[in-house]
Amino acid sequence: MKLPVSTEWVLHCATTLAQLEPRATVSAAQLADYYDLPAPYLAKQLKALAKAGVFAATTGPRGGYRLARPASDITLLQIVEAVDGGASPYECHEIRQQGRGALSPEDCRDTCVLAAKMADAHEAWRRSLGSVTLADILDEIPPWAPARTRSLLTGA
Repeated sequence: MKLPVSTEWVLHCATTLAQLEPRATVSAAQLADYYDLPAPYLAKQLKALAKAGVFAATTGPRGGYRLARPASDITLLQIVEAVDGGASPYECHEIRQQGRGALSPEDCRDTCVLAAKMADAHEAWRRSLGSVTLADILDEIPPWAPARTRSLLTGA
């Protein structure tokens, strides 16, 4: 499965916001600068996360983005699906019923075994991402990282 590059961006941005003090916000421009990303495209992704309730957005001179919920309540799956959707990347077109090797409709009453295995793999991927929260990620980053992140983004 190949995800868009923006998936990496939003996972890192969410992890970055999780390192900030509660209620602290960071603008889309600050996050774009922090990671050297195209600001207009990143802003579009951040808006999708706010619309999905993963991020909260505030306006005004001190406005920006922050996590909408505690890091322990936000999973990697919620982040990914907010920007990439939840559809399976595999779509069966029943080619087993086409061409010279076509099977009869009677032989295709059961779901294609390949489609079933691909659906199983997609569900396993979703379960894996759904079982990891931003708090879990913070537990695995270097202990000095949050202070560095806060210093570079908010001066705290």
